[in-house]
Amino acid sequence: MASSSSYIFLILLFIIYVGASEIKSIYLPGTYQSSLLQLKKHEKTKMPFKVHYFPQILDHFTFLPKSSKVFYQKYLINDQYWHKEGGGPIFVYTGNEGNIDWFAVNTGFMLDIAPKFRALLVFIEHRFYGDSMPFGNKSYKSPKTLGYLNSQQALADYAVLIRSLKHNLSSESSPVVVFGGSYGGMLAAWFRLKYPHIAIGAVASSAPILQFDKITPWSSFYDAVSQDFKEASLNCYKVIKGSWAELDALSAHEEGLIEVSKLFRTCKDLHSVDSARDWLWEAFVYTAMVNYPTEANFMMPLPAYPVQEMCKIIDGLPKGASKLSRAFAAASLYYNYTQTQKCFNLEGGTDAHGLHGWDWQACTEMVMPMTCSNESMFPPFSFSYKEFTQDCKKKFGVEPRPHWITTEFGGYRIEQVLKRFGSNMIFSNGMQDPWSRGG
Repeated sequence: MASSSSYIFLILLFIIYVGASEIKSIYLPGTYQSSLLQLKKHEKTKMPFKVHYFPQILDHFTFLPKSSKVFYQKYLINDQYWHKEGGGPIFVYTGNEGNIDWFAVNTGFMLDIAPKFRALLVFIEHRFYGDSMPFGNKSYKSPKTLGYLNSQQALADYAVLIRSLKHNLSSESSPVVVFGGSYGGMLAAWFRLKYPHIAIGAVASSAPILQFDKITPWSSFYDAVSQDFKEASLNCYKVIKGSWAELDALSAHEEGLIEVSKLFRTCKDLHSVDSARDWLWEAFVYTAMVNYPTEANFMMPLPAYPVQEMCKIIDGLPKGASKLSRAFAAASLYYNYTQTQKCFNLEGGTDAHGLHGWDWQACTEMVMPMTCSNESMFPPFSFSYKEFTQDCKKKFGVEPRPHWITTEFGGYRIEQVLKRFGSNMIFSNGMQDPWSRGG
């Protein structure tokens, strides 16, 4: 039986072949990892990228005087294996909510297959992230500037840049395949639907395009995270599930915050127990999201199968250890696998990967309702559109459009819709990935 990576290769070969008869050679698949996220490191010296900046216009959809304002959008190119004269393909990564360098060095799949297809690799940074700031350091200043941050503008950016790049490289015959993971995977899929004349295919990895409205059960994400830990160890799941009550009980004491600060080895005394709760929560969720079978360094440096390693820590501690201390020890793996941290900063952390703009997107168009069921290892909570709207108005002064994504890109009865007007699209999901249930 063919491996999943071989299967993807065969489909990708078919996409490129039927989309461009100019390609002279067809290469047989090799045994490569199919994940779009990092499964093995690629050193910059081995896989160099040239940095470029494209003069991009601010607003693609209106003709107001300010619409033509230009900002410089960052993109990276690797032409090491490109067979331009033979109509070699162009593989484009549709940038996510972060610095494009971060995604480029963590996207091993494209780097692996470039030699096979003699492809040009292009990684385009998403507007309002990394160095691609339309208003410089004032880009996040107010809704008047942030109003230009949305998925439709980003897709149009990619379309304009790709057309310009092909023209400047005299490579009009080169077929384009777009790639992306997570939000970038959603963009890759939507780009293929919206701009089929520009991209002949899309590979969308871990792309939760069905995480909107009521298409996917709202508890599915946290249920999946919990299932990952439960499959690794039922005891591990129960310990984490019980640790939240212990944290609440500890915080109720007069000296509770001091005790929590001591237990969590914080660099400074905590101002709120919520910081400790968020610290644990983030560790367990992100570890489930990057539960790769090899060592990786995407969100944090982590060992292979980090969920299992966390559960080994929990199960290996003495029986007298509290559930909260076990949860802390497990979470420490996420934050300190390299054993370089002597203490932890739970409050006032920096945005190392430049993800801050996602708060705006989540409050406007990327409304993905989430809840925690009683089956989850996290404390139960509900979701209310009314309360969510109030929070977004308070934070940004804007009202979310919770049904806009499914109106603009679809989502309901997706199989039927894609059969009618979607083709050459690969949706790959690791079934332990929490986002797979919305993919």
